[in-house]
Amino acid sequence: MSVERDVMEYDVVVVGAGPAGLAAACRLKQKAAEAGKELNVCVVEKGSEVGAHILSGAVFEPRALNELFPDWKARGAPLNVPVAGDEIYFFRSPEAAFKMPNVFVPKTMHNEGNYVISLGNLCRWLAKQAEDLGVEIYPGFAAQHAIVEDGIVKGVQIGDMGINREGEHKDDFAPGMELRAKYTLFAEGCRGHLGKQLIAQYQLDKDADPQHYAIGIKEIWTVPPEQHKPGLVVHGAGWPLNLLGTDALGGSFLYHFENSQVVVGLIVDLSYTNPYLSPFDEFQRFKHHPVIRKHLEGGTRVSYGARAIVKGGLNSLPKLAFPGGVLIGDDAGMLNFAKIKGSHTAMKSGMLAAEAVAEAIFAGDEGGKVLNGYADKFKASWLHDELYRSRNFGVFLHKFGSLIGGAINYVEQNWFGGKFPFTVHDLKPDYKTLKLASESQKIEYPKPDGKLSFDKLSSVFLSSTNHEEDQPVHLQLKDPSIPIGKNLPLYAEPAQRYCPAGVYEVVGDEGAKPSEKRFQINAQNCVHCKTCDIKDPAQNINWVAPEGGGGPNYANM
Repeated sequence: MSVERDVMEYDVVVVGAGPAGLAAACRLKQKAAEAGKELNVCVVEKGSEVGAHILSGAVFEPRALNELFPDWKARGAPLNVPVAGDEIYFFRSPEAAFKMPNVFVPKTMHNEGNYVISLGNLCRWLAKQAEDLGVEIYPGFAAQHAIVEDGIVKGVQIGDMGINREGEHKDDFAPGMELRAKYTLFAEGCRGHLGKQLIAQYQLDKDADPQHYAIGIKEIWTVPPEQHKPGLVVHGAGWPLNLLGTDALGGSFLYHFENSQVVVGLIVDLSYTNPYLSPFDEFQRFKHHPVIRKHLEGGTRVSYGARAIVKGGLNSLPKLAFPGGVLIGDDAGMLNFAKIKGSHTAMKSGMLAAEAVAEAIFAGDEGGKVLNGYADKFKASWLHDELYRSRNFGVFLHKFGSLIGGAINYVEQNWFGGKFPFTVHDLKPDYKTLKLASESQKIEYPKPDGKLSFDKLSSVFLSSTNHEEDQPVHLQLKDPSIPIGKNLPLYAEPAQRYCPAGVYEVVGDEGAKPSEKRFQINAQNCVHCKTCDIKDPAQNINWVAPEGGGGPNYANM
């Protein structure tokens, strides 16, 4: 059925109101003001409000913000807690840990001059700056499709509202409008569903290493004031993940924020091999370690969330521009894994793209070109230099494990400034790393105690996740037979464990035949982390945007 759609025309459309998209929008307007010209800029955001889907640690490096708004302090940017101290631990067992002397810590992991922040709140502040500059921001509108005509991206189509699970129009059906632009900036974050399609369509990654990912799981706790240490930053490696091998890598973080709050999280690389591993349950038992427990005991858990992290770095970057559009931020993969930071890099990439777009339009460009000026600016920037210096960091960990890989990283970062005269490549994508269930050891996780550790459903409740129940399932199976017919016998269907929100279940008695079981998708629980889209060994799950406004509603993440 053909649907008549409203059309709105802009000079630039930005997809995603995260740090990259908002920095780009602000920079576009700044460049227009400097030139004495007009640029019509629109930002669309699938979350119910700006910041609703933003989740990060976060220790924030203000370098890009200093460039975008040098007077950010006077403007009231929510950077209120400077880092007061760094502690880095190597966890040897459930009870033991070794505190690393600072002299042995890679320089990239020192945080002097940085701030413990809520990235969601920073994005809300950036949105206010953008609107004051004249940017139009529309939260609650999910960009569902890129408009591609004659091979050129002409904008995006917003998803339809009011369609039931069977794909039929309900009484409140409203067709999504078309937002057309000379140039479209894709800033959807890690594993953006449009970015993924565009990378494939234009073969942007044909000369790059496979992208690599992790899942980050985070909680916010309110703790007794007497044990609160504002600005304390604690990082860790080792237990509960593999210590010497490369089976399951990752690390932990715990930051003392403002208002007697502590944020704690675990990052698990999605290159792990054991299909019985559950990142959520690893995180829950991790909080019982004495080093972590002492920060949380007596406190109350107030928020929970999860998000995939793009960590391939420079080696995995796709081409950044294609006809009519560019990738910025984590849609491209700009995170600096050596620093465990991506917000300042995302912002800088958005600013560079905005400058290239503004220069082109002001020179008479009517749109639709491949903006090579963006790639040129990137290669000449501190952002490229920073990513170049960390290009081997994750690969060494993948190849040699956290101890040996960490030692090599210390040498490269501290002795050579990140400039070993060679580049190491890691060519096995994360979805291909799982061993067969028959070759893997089952993992028995302790039951949550309701004090430090919790179950998935009570955790999802704290994320305030909600979707319109009667809508098409946004977690699409390319072949519905694969979960039970292939993934269950080969890998014990890992989706029921790698998902941190209880979205996927294998329903049926434990001893029942595969033909008597079914694969259930509880899409209502989805926190939009994208882990399923990344880790499914058959690459059978395709995450697409649900109705705008659906998903988590993070208040302070």
